[in-house]
Amino acid sequence: MWLSGAPIRGWRARLRRLQSRLSLRSRLVLSHVMVLFIAMWGMGTTNWVVESHLGLRDVEPDVILQGGLFLGLVAAFLAAIAMSRFLLRPLDTVRAATHRLAEGHYDDVLELPNEPGLAALVEDVNRLAANLADTERRRARLVSEVAHEMRTPITILRGQIEGMADGIFVPDDAMFASLADDLDRLQRLASDLSSLSRLEEGAFALHRKPSDVALLARATVERLRPQFEDQGVVLIANADTPVVAFCDPDRITQVLVNLLGNALAACDPYGHVAVSVQHGPQPVGHAVVRIMDDGIGIAEHDLERIFHRFERLEHPGRSAAAGGSGIGLTIARGIARAHGGDLTAESPGPGKGALFALRLPLEPAQEE
Repeated sequence: MWLSGAPIRGWRARLRRLQSRLSLRSRLVLSHVMVLFIAMWGMGTTNWVVESHLGLRDVEPDVILQGGLFLGLVAAFLAAIAMSRFLLRPLDTVRAATHRLAEGHYDDVLELPNEPGLAALVEDVNRLAANLADTERRRARLVSEVAHEMRTPITILRGQIEGMADGIFVPDDAMFASLADDLDRLQRLASDLSSLSRLEEGAFALHRKPSDVALLARATVERLRPQFEDQGVVLIANADTPVVAFCDPDRITQVLVNLLGNALAACDPYGHVAVSVQHGPQPVGHAVVRIMDDGIGIAEHDLERIFHRFERLEHPGRSAAAGGSGIGLTIARGIARAHGGDLTAESPGPGKGALFALRLPLEPAQEE
């Protein structure tokens, strides 16, 4: 009766404290030592019982050895089962957590164990769960935003087409131009979603060749200059010196259009946007395109978040459209990194403008 109650609880408490102090490596070594010790103890106990208590001294040594070995193996097997529970119990908790993650339960948080190795593993699992939960929230928000972005032009298109069919609207050039604008908006959205999907699947095709990035920048500036003039924003280009990089000119133009469009949306009337193209510092040569504006700026904690897919920054006093749909910068950085370069953002803070820097590797002949 004395085994039930306080003594048993005391041994269990000591065992839990011992578990919290031992690393997985120590537990594994201890389990092997314990199994070996119990096997030897079983063999020795069998020999001692046979010789001392049963008086079978004339029994063949091989028979005693075989009996002791058999009992030792049985004892070792039972001990291995018990030690495996001692060894794998903390891992079972982590495994159960990963199963819950696979089922979509991202909000479960595991308590950190005292053992450092397991604590690091549990921290990684908790971080994975948090990242998956954040991605799932952004995906859900994307579905809502895409539905909203598509609903508006589709509703307008339907109303205009039904109006023309009923004779309410006159099918003139202005009406067809309006229809074309709404169709272009839907096409751009579908193209962005398709590009994002290919980018994340690693199926993003690049057709690289030596290209003058300065020429691409000047052509993009002149292409977009009417939009800047319509909103009263001054656009300056400092890209007179040729800078040849090994890149896909169409994709880089896509990045420049996105960055200049964001800069225009960030600026108030009479604002300024400057584009410059230069050689990066040696020995690792890069073509560096900098697009700087004096617009609404970016908070320090958002400088990296703006590149996350589906992220959308809200700015007081501005419509949600000014923040974009959260896809363009993700695609732009993906294009830059697919080239072996990068796209980064800097800003002194809200209301103080922003600087985006696009870095692209130079053509192979200049890298050698």
